[in-house]
Amino acid sequence: MPDQSAGTTTRPAPQAPTGYARVFAVPEFRAVFAAHALSLLGVVVSEISLSVLVYDLTGSPLLSALTFALGFLPYVVGGTLLAGVADRFPARRVLVVCDLVCAVCVAPMVLPGAHIGVLLALRCCVAVVSPVFQGTRMATLADILGDGDLFVLGRSLLRIVSQSALLLGYGLGGLLLIVVSPRHALLITVGTFCASALLLRFGTRRRPARAGVGNALVRDGLKGARQVLAHRRIRALLLLFWIPPMFSVAPEALAAPYAAELTAGSVGLGLLMCALPVGTIAGELYAGARLRPTARERITLPLVCCALLPYAGYLFHPGLAVSLLLLVVSGAGSAYTLGLDQWFVRAVPDELRGRAMTLLTAGLMTIQGVGMALAGVVAEFAGVRATVAGAGLVGAVCCALLAREVVRTRPKGETGLTTI
Repeated sequence: MPDQSAGTTTRPAPQAPTGYARVFAVPEFRAVFAAHALSLLGVVVSEISLSVLVYDLTGSPLLSALTFALGFLPYVVGGTLLAGVADRFPARRVLVVCDLVCAVCVAPMVLPGAHIGVLLALRCCVAVVSPVFQGTRMATLADILGDGDLFVLGRSLLRIVSQSALLLGYGLGGLLLIVVSPRHALLITVGTFCASALLLRFGTRRRPARAGVGNALVRDGLKGARQVLAHRRIRALLLLFWIPPMFSVAPEALAAPYAAELTAGSVGLGLLMCALPVGTIAGELYAGARLRPTARERITLPLVCCALLPYAGYLFHPGLAVSLLLLVVSGAGSAYTLGLDQWFVRAVPDELRGRAMTLLTAGLMTIQGVGMALAGVVAEFAGVRATVAGAGLVGAVCCALLAREVVRTRPKGETGLTTI
């Protein structure tokens, strides 16, 4: 019998997506990703526009700076008192309502007669809602992507977008204010929040609440925080998320006086502000795209113990180029967060996931504000170089102690360091 396959062409089987492409293959994640990018754009535009608007109205640098600070300070309020919202209501509803509340809070800022006190109060309202939104979104990622490697890559992509906003967002926002007034620019923020709400409403499916309605909302939020913090392993992982950023913000907080010491000018200041995010993005992209999940978990604790050590190089009075290199290397060490994400989502019970993620977000933002303030205080007495170097060394010791606790509480069979 003649060979029927002689004249046929064998087509190679289509390859399954790898790395970050696997995450984008999930339709619901594409909606969440687009909504995140839009809402982040709105936040960046509102921060710049409102800061400029407040300065135009008052001529006060203090009030203008306070406008930025109000984006951080209320996080601890929303992240603890309102954390119960994330678990006691369907996640999609929480996300959509949070976006709409933010849009409603920003809309009155556009009105010409809005008083400065009203502007700052509305800014606080947006900041109170933000940790609830972010914590609920993190918990929803686990519902959409599962609690395995896809969740880790999805979280990584959202962080990369946030870091990229630090590099591009403020520059683009400044250019926007050349074309339109601050009040008109705030209309863009209203539009982005509404667009995010639409994407989440129609791009994700409805899922039931994780926990039933029990105590009063504030009491439920505090109870959830106590439950999360009472779990030894979850507490250790939370601290390992929080403590490194408290020390890592020192160069950013002191970038202006350090640039002045180097006589690097505004260009040098801009480069110093960008170096850490550049390293963070590069580290996360490499770890997410090139390393297997087990490899990412194995390097988590070594990276978290070493990530701050490059700051010690400030003791040797480096020039601008070497300082930038130290910051990029330190930022790349932040790839440890991919392994931490995996451990955290495994450790948190499903019924507490929303509250745990909200608490994580609130603590992270609050601790960075505390770190910036402490860096400023210490630099008044010790100088910029000694403060940054001290932050690196003290931070590395704290991270090593926390890593040891994480090892002690590690479930049997989980990858990572066996000894510290």
